[in-house]
Amino acid sequence: MSLPISLQLYSLRDDSPVDFPGVIAKVAAMGYDAVEFAGYHGHSASDLRAILDQHGLVCSGTHTGWNLLDDEHFGETIATHATLGTKNIIIPWLPLELHSTADATLELSEKLTELTHKVEAEGFRLGFHAHDADMKPLDDGRSTWYILAENTPSSFILQFDTANAMHGGSDPVQPLLDWPGRGVTVHLKEYPFDGSAIGEGKVPFAEVLKALPVAGAEWVVVEQEQYGARTPLESVEVSLNNLKKLL
Repeated sequence: MSLPISLQLYSLRDDSPVDFPGVIAKVAAMGYDAVEFAGYHGHSASDLRAILDQHGLVCSGTHTGWNLLDDEHFGETIATHATLGTKNIIIPWLPLELHSTADATLELSEKLTELTHKVEAEGFRLGFHAHDADMKPLDDGRSTWYILAENTPSSFILQFDTANAMHGGSDPVQPLLDWPGRGVTVHLKEYPFDGSAIGEGKVPFAEVLKALPVAGAEWVVVEQEQYGARTPLESVEVSLNNLKKLL
């Protein structure tokens, strides 16, 4: 199996504000195929697209705040993604009060369904990135992840995160298998959160990778939140090289 590999640029959140174009150039030099944005550090979408093009990278998607999809910001958000050349708009986090109970999560599902249709009408795809709290049982025994999956369109992307899932008490593979075709992009992150790079911790990546065709993965996205004795740039390069050995 061979899938293109993207880097979630939150992994380099300390370096990026200092020299974002330089960071992107270094990511390309490592051998990544793409980046997933989590903020733009004062750069315009057109400038970032030019930087990506210069270094042979593409944008696999973005992490875009819930607030940037409201009526006031919607048009600008769509235009940004059109310029960056990606269809995948992923909400990275939602306020806990919106999914603290099963009933609240059902109401959230309705809002996300409406927003999915609105985004799709513009030619884009909407999704949601899982955190540990999203994998924990709510008052009816189901998790936010499963309630959203059951009550949003099949085109709504469920962006699984291996480490966040394990931190929330979830199996790191089964949620990918339970929702075929919903994992268009999947975050590969090592667990526990101790600075380990991919392949150095407890995530059974061989099994995760076997599940990706069922999940419908088009991209795998490396994310590194801690670095141990390495620098952030060293960490994401080690993760990339280790992942390439597994793919």
